[in-house]
Amino acid sequence: MVNLREIKGRINSTKSTQKTTKAMQMVSSSKLRRAEQNAKAYVPYMEKVQDVVAAIAGGTTVSHPMLTARPVKKTAYLVLGSDRGLAGAYNSSILRQVQRDIDSRHRSKDEYVILAVGRKVRDYFVKRDHNVIAEVVGLPDQPSFADIKEIARNAVGMFTDGTYDELYMYYNHFVSAIAQEVTTKKLLPLTDIAPASTTASYEFEPSAEAILETLLPQYAESLIYGALLDGKASEHSARMTAMKNATDNAKDIISDLSLQYNRARQAAITQEITEIVGGAAALE
Repeated sequence: MVNLREIKGRINSTKSTQKTTKAMQMVSSSKLRRAEQNAKAYVPYMEKVQDVVAAIAGGTTVSHPMLTARPVKKTAYLVLGSDRGLAGAYNSSILRQVQRDIDSRHRSKDEYVILAVGRKVRDYFVKRDHNVIAEVVGLPDQPSFADIKEIARNAVGMFTDGTYDELYMYYNHFVSAIAQEVTTKKLLPLTDIAPASTTASYEFEPSAEAILETLLPQYAESLIYGALLDGKASEHSARMTAMKNATDNAKDIISDLSLQYNRARQAAITQEITEIVGGAAALE
C-alpha cells in the first residue's frame, strides 16, 4: 500500500505541474500575439528612417563619424536576452554565439566590453568576470522605447566619443511561433546601410549635415529598439513552446504512472484474494 500511495502522490504532483505549465503556455501565447503585432508595426518606421538615411548618405558627400570605419582597438557587444528563464534555449543560444565570437576575436578581456539587456545576460557575463559597462534589467513584456532609451543612447554615444570602435548586436530573430534564429548585426559603424527602397528625392533643410547629425543616432537607436521588439516576440514564442513541451511531457508521465498504479493495485488485489483463499483452505 505504501507503494500505491507513493505513485498516487506522484500522479497528483505531476497533474499540478501540468496545470501550471498549461497556464504559462496560454499566457505566453497571448503575449506572443501582442509582441508580434508590435514588432511588425515598427517595421515601416524603421524602413522609412533607413530610406532617408540612405538617401542622404548615398546622394551627398557628407561624412559623419558613425558612417566611417576606423582602426578597431576595442569592440562592444550589445546582447539582448531575457530576465526570466523557462524559455528553452532562448538565452543559451544567444550567449553561446556571443561567447564563441568573443573567443575567436579577442585574446584579452581588455579588448571588448559588454552591454547587457536582460538579467540572464547580465548574470552570465558578470559571473565570468567580463567587463559589463551598461545593463538594463526588469523590462516589461511589451517594452516601449523609453525603457531602453538610456542604454541605446549610451551605446551610440560611447561609439561616437571613441570608447569603442565597433558595436555588434546579438538577439533572437522571430521566424515563426516555433522557430527563432540567433542574429548578429554589426550596428556601428553604419557602413552597410541598405539602398533606399524608393526613388523619392529629398530636399534637406537646413542642410544634409545637420539632418545627419540628428538622424543617424536616431536610426541606430531605432535598430536597437526594433531588435528588442523582435527579441521579445521570440522570447514569448520560445517560452510558449517550452511550456507546451513540458505540458506534453507531464501528460506522458501521468499516463505511465497511471499504468504503474493500476498494475500495482491489481497486484495488491490479487495478493489479498490469494491470502483469503489460502486462509479459507487452511480452515477446511
